[in-house]
Amino acid sequence: MKAAHRFTCEFTKIYNSHLSVKEAHEQITQWIQAVEASELTCFNTFIKTLKKYQTEIVGYFKNRYSSGFVEGINNKLKVLKRRCYGIWNLNHLFQRAFLDISGYHFFKQNQALGECSTKCVSG
Repeated sequence: MKAAHRFTCEFTKIYNSHLSVKEAHEQITQWIQAVEASELTCFNTFIKTLKKYQTEIVGYFKNRYSSGFVEGINNKLKVLKRRCYGIWNLNHLFQRAFLDISGYHFFKQNQALGECSTKCVSG
């Protein structure tokens, strides 16, 4: 477990470094070789994918752009669709999407304002 954690941190360190595409390719290849030499099997699927798409993956180091944010939004919307199956009111669906994407801080702000006005009126 300790070795797996160390390899994970080393891989993260590669991505957090400002490397050229060539340097990143070399370091990732060295990381793969080190993991394979360690006889850990928990990275096998990841390494297989990494080897298959290594050229595309190291392209990240060219401009350091990622589609992670968009992929996150897509995932939230897919989960929302599954959770909201059976909601017929489209406004409720969009309200739910807004809350899930924007976070609950808007809801909490409005909730606090509503509580304040209720206390002021009743007090």
